[in-house]
Amino acid sequence: MEKDNSKKLSNPQVTIDIIKKYDFAFQKRFGQNFLIDGRVIDKIIAAAEITKEDTVLEIGPGIGTMTQYLAEAAGQVIAVEIDKNLLPIYEETLADYDNVTIINNDILKVDIHELIKGKAQKVKVVANLPYYITTPIIMGLFENHIPAESITVMVQKEVADRMQSGPGSKDYGALSLAVQYYAKPYIVANVPPNCFMPRPNVGSAVIRLTSWEEPPVAVKDEKLMFKLIRASFNQRRKTLQNGINNSPDLSFSKEQVVNALREMGLSESVRGEALSLEQFARLSDLLIEQK
Repeated sequence: MEKDNSKKLSNPQVTIDIIKKYDFAFQKRFGQNFLIDGRVIDKIIAAAEITKEDTVLEIGPGIGTMTQYLAEAAGQVIAVEIDKNLLPIYEETLADYDNVTIINNDILKVDIHELIKGKAQKVKVVANLPYYITTPIIMGLFENHIPAESITVMVQKEVADRMQSGPGSKDYGALSLAVQYYAKPYIVANVPPNCFMPRPNVGSAVIRLTSWEEPPVAVKDEKLMFKLIRASFNQRRKTLQNGINNSPDLSFSKEQVVNALREMGLSESVRGEALSLEQFARLSDLLIEQK
C-alpha cells in the first residue's frame, strides 16, 4: 500500500522531529548526510528499476529515509548500517515495513555472498554512500564478484565523473578503469547540497553501474592487469614504464616493459592516462608472455 509521502522521512520536518526525539548526534566519522528530498529518491528508485522481484542491498540506510521507498518498491530489502545508535530509530521509522532486514555491521567486513545466499530474486545494490569510503565499498563489491545486476549509488560528484571518464581526461584514472571493467556507468542526476541534512560541502551525483554479463575486454590475468593500472596511476606525472618499474607489487624489467609497449606501437615515454582498458589488458597479456 502506498504511504503518505508527507509523513515520510524525505519530508525535512519529519527527519528533524525524529532526530530530536531520539537525541541523535550525527557522526562525522561515519560520513552521515541524510537525504531529505523525495524527488531525488524517486529518481534513484526509477534508475535502479526496482521491482517486487528484486532483493535490494542498501548500504548505510541512515534513519531509513530511502529504505522506506525501497521497501515499497522491492520484494525485500537488506540494509547494512554500522552505527548502532540508529537501531532504536528503525523500530519507529521502519515499523510499517515487514520486508526490511537491518544488519548492524561494517559493510567492508560483511560476507555479502552469505547475506544474499538463497535469494531467488534478482539482487540490486542501492545506497547513499558515505563519501570517505565510496571507492573501497564499490571496489569491494566488484572484486568480490557480488552477483548484483546493478549498483545505483549517491556519491561525490567528482567521483561519479571519474567513474565514467575516458583516456586523456583529467578525471581518468584507476577507478575509471576498474569500474568500466566490471560495469557500464551512467550518471543519472546531479544532486545539490541542500538535498541533505546536514549539508555536505560538495556536490553529489547519482550513478548507476550496470554489471556486464562478461567483461568488455578479455585478459589472461585480471589481478595483474589491475596491478599495472594502479602502478601507472600512483605517480601520474611519471611515464607508465617508470610507474611499473617502481612498483613493489611488480617485478618486470625495464626491457620487458619497453618491449611490450613497442609491440603495441606505443612510445616508452607514454603515460598511463593515455591507455584505454583494452590497451592495459593487452599490455598485461604481453608481459605474461615475456615471463
